[in-house]
Amino acid sequence: MVAGGTLATFLVAGAASLFMAWAIGAGSSGSTPFAPAVGANAISVMRAGFIVGLLGLAGAVLQGANVTEAVGRELILNVTLSPTAAVVALITAAVLVAIGVFAGYPIATAFTVTGAVVGVGLALGGDPAWAKYQEIVALWVAVPFAGGGIAYGTARTLRDERVPESIAVPLLAGVVGAILANVRFVVLGPPGEAASLTGVAATALPDFSSLLVYVGATLAAATLVAVVLWWDLRGNPEAGQRHFLLALGGLVAFSAGGSQVGLALGPLLPLLDPFEIPLVAVLLGGGLGLLLGSWTGAPRMIKALSQDYSALGPRRSIAALIPSFAIAQTAVFFGIPVSFNEIIVSAIIGSGFAAGGSGVSGAKMGYTVLAWIGSLVLAFTLGYGVFTAVDVLLA
Repeated sequence: MVAGGTLATFLVAGAASLFMAWAIGAGSSGSTPFAPAVGANAISVMRAGFIVGLLGLAGAVLQGANVTEAVGRELILNVTLSPTAAVVALITAAVLVAIGVFAGYPIATAFTVTGAVVGVGLALGGDPAWAKYQEIVALWVAVPFAGGGIAYGTARTLRDERVPESIAVPLLAGVVGAILANVRFVVLGPPGEAASLTGVAATALPDFSSLLVYVGATLAAATLVAVVLWWDLRGNPEAGQRHFLLALGGLVAFSAGGSQVGLALGPLLPLLDPFEIPLVAVLLGGGLGLLLGSWTGAPRMIKALSQDYSALGPRRSIAALIPSFAIAQTAVFFGIPVSFNEIIVSAIIGSGFAAGGSGVSGAKMGYTVLAWIGSLVLAFTLGYGVFTAVDVLLA
């Protein structure tokens, strides 16, 4: 017996969590990372779905703790989600995401999960976590402007004939290397904690100023990545661009796993406390759910994102993926649930407008924004209403 319900109800909550992981893998984390690369003909749809599943699994295990904790414990105060509440929240969000997958519209997964969890939490008698909501809303609102704006500026720079690609692309790779040097991984930190390459360097060199070590390690990583890509571009510029594009897609796929697994596992987390199951084991289970979703359902959404929103070439794809990686890692660092559909679609649109809006579907953009807003409101309403009804029936 677990608090708040029977073992059977708890098992249903676990099944609902796996279903949610599948839906996320098929939709958000499984489709968005490689969509720009597929749009640029750098990789096939089926191969992208296969690779993104493996990288998403790795990201879930190595970076999934922060967002999982936030979704499970920080969206509602003074109450712990019961098995029934977790089931209602997860099924509500998963059904909405699955509808988006089969309809070909990328529903914002973070919107649906957050709305559903807050809805059932308030119905359960919890208090709003206003401080956390401010962080979440601030990031959600900033994503289209930051991601789209950076993608637009990057794409414009790459299209400028006065800026040699042999210089611009390696410099952009250097920016990615600098970010990567400061990304935290579980394998680099002590037990139960994560650490970055710069953090490891600072620990290994205690006699030097921490700031100096951080800056030096960041610059070293940026320089190394930039030089490697510059060398690759010398032999075959087109192949070098493709390699960079695929590497970016891989980094975004990894980041998606680290962020999105928390949306599937977060509501389940309070129910696991009595069993003392290691978090890494829970993350592995969620990552396998993402993997299965990516392999079975992602190709449809990859096609939708890579072809329906904007006709992407290698330059605009690179411009879209760089801010996507940066925003994703920011969300993982602060433990904020964020929609990868919102991140990638905003970046794709921004890079598309750099070419005068060529290939950008205005109708598709409008329907997508309405779907995002509608999914948040609908998930909250259904979560609150369905749980209230179920609670009355079980009383």
